[in-house]
Amino acid sequence: MSRTVVVTGGAKGIGLATTRQFAALGDDVIALGRDEDALQRLPTPIRAEVCDVTDEAAVAAVFERIGDVDVLVNNAGIAESAPLRKTTLDSWLAHLDVNVTGPFLCTRAVVESMRARGSGAMITVASTAGRVGAPYTSAYTASKHAAVGLMRAVAAELAGTGVRVNAVCPTFVRTELTARAVARIVEQTGRTPEEAELALARQTPLGRLLEPDEVAAAIVFLASDAAAAVTGQALVIDGGGIQA
Repeated sequence: MSRTVVVTGGAKGIGLATTRQFAALGDDVIALGRDEDALQRLPTPIRAEVCDVTDEAAVAAVFERIGDVDVLVNNAGIAESAPLRKTTLDSWLAHLDVNVTGPFLCTRAVVESMRARGSGAMITVASTAGRVGAPYTSAYTASKHAAVGLMRAVAAELAGTGVRVNAVCPTFVRTELTARAVARIVEQTGRTPEEAELALARQTPLGRLLEPDEVAAAIVFLASDAAAAVTGQALVIDGGGIQA
């Protein structure tokens, strides 16, 4: 049976891989995002909606248009790095706005409908930075810890209702965000792009970057009936570096 699946930040990186995998299953997939050009490039039959997930009114309006949602993937996010002493208040607030308030608003928009129907799945794309601290990422790490905490609180609230709430916590993924991190390393250290990417890859036992499809596969699993007994979990995807 076809499900209605909404993926925020659904036109790029992990979000794009996720929309494609759900669409391949025959689901009705809607990608939300702010980049209109990227949204227009989405393949058929994926639908696109322009939406800033930090805008309360915009989120309410888009979910009103969509109607009942069976699967929500909170994927939209930002990431910047800087020593704490150089982290601006604007950067701090932007991370909290996109990485925490966005999932809060979208989750709140679908939760009562899912509860009333006694079914549904919500998956937040967090990060290994949502499980452990990392230097030079105070704003990002704090926001991802908060996103995981939000997921756990909602999962506890909905336990036993048939609605499942989980997160995935991947290490560095081959996306535009990681490409920007590589560029910053090159700029600050003089390393080559290949050396900079390898430095990131060596932070986990994998010794390589994750591919977006690997994270998407975990999301699709958590949304499936095979994960019917799984809720309140933060699934680490890093090749065994963090064991919990």
